[in-house]
Amino acid sequence: MDSLGSFALLLALPLSLYALTAALLGQWKRKPLLAQSSERAVLATGGLVLVATACLVISLLQDDFRLAYIASHSNQALPLYFKFSALWSGQEGSLLWWSCILAAYTMAVVLLNRRSHQHLMPYAIATLMAVQFFFLLLNNFAANPFRLLGVETPAGMQVFSPPDGGGLNPLLQHPAMVIHPPMLYLGFVGFTVPFAFALSALATRARGEKWIHITRRWTMVTWGFLTIGVLLGGRWAYAVLGWGGYWGWDPVENASLLPWLTGTAFLHSVMMQEKRGMMKVWNMLLIFATFFLCIFATFLTRSGVLSSVHAFAQSAIGPYFAVFITFGLVFSAILLLRRLDFLKSENQLDSLLSRESSFLFNNLILLAACFAVLWGTLFPLISEAVRGVKISVGAPYFNTVMIPIGILLLILTGAGPLLAWRRTSLESLLRNFALPLLFGAALALLSFVLSFFLDFFQGARNPYALMTIFLAFFVLATIAMEFFRGARVLRQKSRLGWPGATLELTRRNTRRYGGYVIHFGVALLFIGFVGNALSTDRQIEMRPGDEFNLRDYRFVLRGLEEAENDNYIASRAKIDVYHGENFLTTMYPERRFYKASQQPTTEVDIRSRLQEDVYLVFAGLAEDSGRAVIHAYINPLVNWVWIGGFVMVLGTLIALLPSKAPRPAKPLRRNLSRAQSREKRVKERDEITV
Repeated sequence: MDSLGSFALLLALPLSLYALTAALLGQWKRKPLLAQSSERAVLATGGLVLVATACLVISLLQDDFRLAYIASHSNQALPLYFKFSALWSGQEGSLLWWSCILAAYTMAVVLLNRRSHQHLMPYAIATLMAVQFFFLLLNNFAANPFRLLGVETPAGMQVFSPPDGGGLNPLLQHPAMVIHPPMLYLGFVGFTVPFAFALSALATRARGEKWIHITRRWTMVTWGFLTIGVLLGGRWAYAVLGWGGYWGWDPVENASLLPWLTGTAFLHSVMMQEKRGMMKVWNMLLIFATFFLCIFATFLTRSGVLSSVHAFAQSAIGPYFAVFITFGLVFSAILLLRRLDFLKSENQLDSLLSRESSFLFNNLILLAACFAVLWGTLFPLISEAVRGVKISVGAPYFNTVMIPIGILLLILTGAGPLLAWRRTSLESLLRNFALPLLFGAALALLSFVLSFFLDFFQGARNPYALMTIFLAFFVLATIAMEFFRGARVLRQKSRLGWPGATLELTRRNTRRYGGYVIHFGVALLFIGFVGNALSTDRQIEMRPGDEFNLRDYRFVLRGLEEAENDNYIASRAKIDVYHGENFLTTMYPERRFYKASQQPTTEVDIRSRLQEDVYLVFAGLAEDSGRAVIHAYINPLVNWVWIGGFVMVLGTLIALLPSKAPRPAKPLRRNLSRAQSREKRVKERDEITV
């Protein structure tokens, strides 16, 4: 398998270069056969990359420890699904996975569009294959996943196969890591497609919004994948790292958030170009930024320039990425500057009280958030270059900057749907905003009052938490009103009930109402964020029989248990949990030691409910006393983060569905036809009379 995989990767490299060259020459020389040849080369390249990926997967499942990659990232006792996930757990495999997904996307682009959009396809293919060629260079020369282990013998270098591998990183042995990286990569790689068509539109000076129409669903699908990837990454951090949170502003976490922010801005901005012919330069800049931030995130994970629990070990491929990003940015900037006259807006902003202005402010806020996160992430490198000392910024900086930005974004999330295109009258504004504002204010006031009577709500006195509660429910109310008004009109025209009218309303304009569902999910997400201000924790050393209290909960350590399997040795604490005097459950947080990698890890136990999570960590035995170290957290509302993310993905799926075409009014048309016939007969009769 290693020989076949290596040969497939090596053959794919010149084929990708040929596809790139043939696409450009076929366009410039007006040679249709050469253009068709480039499309076939794309399919051949993609097929070879898929073969290479399949070879590595089979080798992983067969425990072929002759391969250095498998010997480093797998072992015999590893469960089958984790052996498969080892494909993307290391540097060489993850880069091959990048190439594989890009190959699949590129093949799909060619198969779906080769008979249409022929004026855009050559440059789009050239761009896609340029990116493919870069990653194939890495796969073949900088990070080859099929490199064999060797040992020096008197007869020369011989292939060596160890009896077992070093095993998968214990932190990655979690179900979320089987899904999280593929979703993240499907998002990262997928933004290459709209980037390629944007460059193609610039190169060909294609008029109109053709490239946006072609890539709208591509962009939404990849944005949806990226959303799932970011949320699953947060879930993994929450369930595995054992610090009680789901987002620590780690450099690699930030790197995955950056293209999500610019991609979100792009999805809003393209509506301005489609509706009003505005913000064309914005859209080009946003899709360029999104693509290069995806490459930057891949570079940051692998270069070793910043330390992170998510990052791979330091390697020599950082300069490859630096050269690629620099060249790509320079080329894109030059092409954009040469086409500025082609990107002039067809209309101007009519009023600040309009949906256009809300989109503009939305983009500015998202870009401000992107810059703040990027600055905080790169500050250690900047400080080292300027002062010679690497100074890291932590969660306090990001929270101080991002919480106000998030609140502004939440305001626009609620206000945007209530604003009309072009101009909104003050009377209409007051009428539309009155009920949602009152609803949000009432719930914020209720939370503030409860904070004086219930420990659970004490964090609601925080001004930011109170403002977030007010705005989140304001957003929920505005979206509910939009659905209510539309469904009410349909009910008046038909015999549908409220559920049927709401469903029919959504089906008639899936893009609009799918977007509202996404906004609904964002509001739920922010409700989950409020839980950070309400959470509390306590760490204590315990012997069997000891107990402690936290909020309304009582925890009793019943004892310590030992367990072992082929993969790890586990020591777990048996803790009974009471709410007041009522017994709830027994929880089993663990401390594991993995045999193959010789690394310890923590397995938290979580009791999840809609209102709060009970989160227990067994940190091991104290060196001085030998007592069990237990860390308990009460995390309110955290599940609304995952629920909000699910609703956002559901809204994306709705927006991807084609809208239902309205039924033609047949009776009206028939009556109109009869009236026209009657008029014709009267006219003929009058002519005869005359």
